Amino acid sequence: MQSIKELKSIETYAVRQPVLRPGLPVTSCVFPNDDLNTTIHFGIYDNNSLAGIVSVFENSNKLFAEKIQFQIRGMAILPEHQKKGLGEKLVKKAEGYANSKNGQLLWFNAREVAVGFYKKMGYHTTGNPFDIEGVGIHYVMHKQL
Repeated sequence: MQSIKELKSIETYAVRQPVLRPGLPVTSCVFPNDDLNTTIHFGIYDNNSLAGIVSVFENSNKLFAEKIQFQIRGMAILPEHQKKGLGEKLVKKAEGYANSKNGQLLWFNAREVAVGFYKKMGYHTTGNPFDIEGVGIHYVMHKQL
């Protein structure tokens, strides 16, 4: 059985650390603005076990003209839970949340390996790829809501 619940930022570290920051200290899992009241964190559970997380920030990117923008950060599914559709459910939850706040655009920095996943969900790349030191090649991706 799968369910999605709202989390506190500290609860995301159990997935952020092994998936997004392997080998780095847990302090590397703290993102700026994690605890603002305009930020929300969701966890997806598979058989009552936290399997994946996503954080949604009210944040504008100057590449886009829309007034009300939201950013996805920290999207991650534990390896043993990947390829089960959980990531798609989390992204749809993030989209629904942004819609509920009158969001016009959802954007994020996607790792190169995840671009295909997001394209299947209707997201588009913008600009050139860029390197985040210690993490790898990323693309800015977006979708109008």
